[in-house]
Amino acid sequence: MTKRIFRSICLVAIAVFAASVTLFLGVLYDYFGNVQQRGLKTQTELAAQGAEAVGAAYFEGLSPKGYRVSWISADGKVLYDSEADFSEMENHLAREEIKEALESGYGESSRYSVTLMERTLYSAKRLSDGTVVRLSVAQSTIPTLLLGMTQPIIIIIVIAVGVSFWLAHRLSKNITAPLNRLNLDDPLNNEGYDELSPLLRRIDAQQRQIREQERELRQKQEEFEAVTENMAEGIILLNTKGVILGINRAASDLFGAAGDAIGKHILSVNRNIELSELLAGVENGARAEKIIDLNGGKYQLAASPVRESGAVSGAVLLMLDVTEKEQAEQMRREFTANVSHELKTPLHTIAGCAELLENGMVRPEDTARFYSQIRGEAGRMIALVEDIIRLSHLDEGAEEMKWERVDLYELASEAVNFLANEAKNAGVLVSVEGESAVVDGVPQLLESIVYNLTDNAIKYNRPGGRVTVTVKSAPQSVSLTVSDTGIGIPQELWERIFERFYRVDKSRSKELGGTGLGLSIVKHAARLHDAKIELQSAEGEGTTVTVLFPKAPTGTPCRSRGE
Repeated sequence: MTKRIFRSICLVAIAVFAASVTLFLGVLYDYFGNVQQRGLKTQTELAAQGAEAVGAAYFEGLSPKGYRVSWISADGKVLYDSEADFSEMENHLAREEIKEALESGYGESSRYSVTLMERTLYSAKRLSDGTVVRLSVAQSTIPTLLLGMTQPIIIIIVIAVGVSFWLAHRLSKNITAPLNRLNLDDPLNNEGYDELSPLLRRIDAQQRQIREQERELRQKQEEFEAVTENMAEGIILLNTKGVILGINRAASDLFGAAGDAIGKHILSVNRNIELSELLAGVENGARAEKIIDLNGGKYQLAASPVRESGAVSGAVLLMLDVTEKEQAEQMRREFTANVSHELKTPLHTIAGCAELLENGMVRPEDTARFYSQIRGEAGRMIALVEDIIRLSHLDEGAEEMKWERVDLYELASEAVNFLANEAKNAGVLVSVEGESAVVDGVPQLLESIVYNLTDNAIKYNRPGGRVTVTVKSAPQSVSLTVSDTGIGIPQELWERIFERFYRVDKSRSKELGGTGLGLSIVKHAARLHDAKIELQSAEGEGTTVTVLFPKAPTGTPCRSRGE
C-alpha cells in the first residue's frame, strides 16, 4: 500500500509538472506567434507602400534581415525574390496568401516544414497595379524551443522530481503508519482512522464466526475419524460446495491427499472429470453411482446427498475397490467370446464337410480329403478343449496335483525328442544344452511349459532355423531358456502374447494348428511355481524366452505349493 501511495503521489506531481510546462509553452508560443504575425503584417504594408511609390526600382539592392521578400504578378509569376532565383521559381497563384490577397487585398498563412522543424509565416499585400508584395519569416516550432531549452528544463525536472519523491515518501509513510499498527487479533482495540471502524467491526464478527465454525468442524472431524479411520472403504464428507469436511485414511491414500485435505475442494485434490460429473448430479439432490479409474484400479463411487430440513446440505462419497471384480468379469467375457469364436470355426468346417458328404456332392477321389479335414478340425477342437480345461484347472490353483523333485534338463530333453518329427518337417534344428538342474514342481505343468515354449519356437521359425533349449543352475535359481531364429515379436506386443487367444500372426498360427492358449498356460504354470518369465525378441531376428524357477534346496523334502 505504501508503494502504491508513493507511486500515485509521484505520478500526480510529475503529471502536473508536465501539464504545466506544456500549457506554458503552448500559451507563450501562441502569444509570440501572434505578435510576430502582426509585425510581419506591418512590414508587409511598409514594403507595399515603398513598391507603390518607387515601383520595380524599390526591389533593386533590397536585402532585408530576417525577412524574405517576394513580388508576384497578378497571374502568379514571381517577379522578384530576395533569397532565390525568381526566374526558376514555380507559379505562386495557388498559394493561400496570394489567392487571399488578390481577392481581398491582403492575405496571410503559415506552413510547417517537417525537415527543418520550423513554421513559416506569410503576409501578402496587393498593389494598385494588381501585383502582390509578400513577406515571410521563419518561426521556431515547440520541439525546436524545447531543444533549445533542454538544459534549464532538465534542471527544473530533476528538482521537481526530487521534491516530489521526498514529499511522496513522507506522505505515504504518514498515511500507512496507522494501518501498519492495526492489531487484527483484537480489531476493536485499535486507534486510527475512523473510516476503518466498520471494517474492523466486520473483521471482529467474522473472526468470532470462524472460531465457532472451526470448533464445530473439529468436533465433527474427530467423530468422523473415530468411526471411519479403520474402514477399508474410502469415505468422504462434502458440503454443498464440494469442500471436504471429512476424509478417512483409505480415501486419502486413494486420492494421494495429504493430511490437510480437509477444507479443500475435492476437485483440487483429484481432478477426475468423471468424479466431477458424479458430484454434479448429487448437488441436485439425486443419488449417483459410477465406476471410474483411479490409480490404475477400478472403483465404484456412490454419492448420496445429505439432507437437513428438506434441503441438501452436503454429500457422502463412498468408494469401493472393484478392480478384481471388473477384471474377472472382463476376462470372463473375453474368454467366453474367444472360446465361442475358436470353436465356431472348426464346427462350421466339420458341418460343411459332413453336409457335402451326406448329400453326395463330393467326388469319390476327394472323399478322403474331406474326411481328413473333418478329422483335423476335430483334433483342433479336442486340443482347444484340452487347453481350456488345463487353463481352468490352473485358474483354480491345481491344488490336487502332486509336487515332485523334477530334473528340468531331463524334462527338456524328453520334450525335444517328442517334437523331433515336427521340427524335422519344419526344417528346424532343435538342440538341448546345459546341465542337470532340480526344481520342486508339478511334472505335468513343467512339461507343458517346456513343450509349449519349444513348440512355439519351432512353429514360428524359418526353414533352416535353429531352436536351442538351455537349462542352467545358479545358486538361488534354475533357468530354462528357449531361443529361436524365427520371425520375432515386435516390442509393443511383448506384454500381450501371454494373453489368452492372442496371436502375433493369426493366419500363420491357425495354419499351424495353434490354439492361442499355449503361452497363457505357460504364464499360469510359471506363476504356480513362483517362476519369473523374461522375454527378449527382435522382429525378424528371433525370440528368447527365459523362465527362472526357485532352486530346490538340497537335503530337504520336496515342498508343496504354498509352503
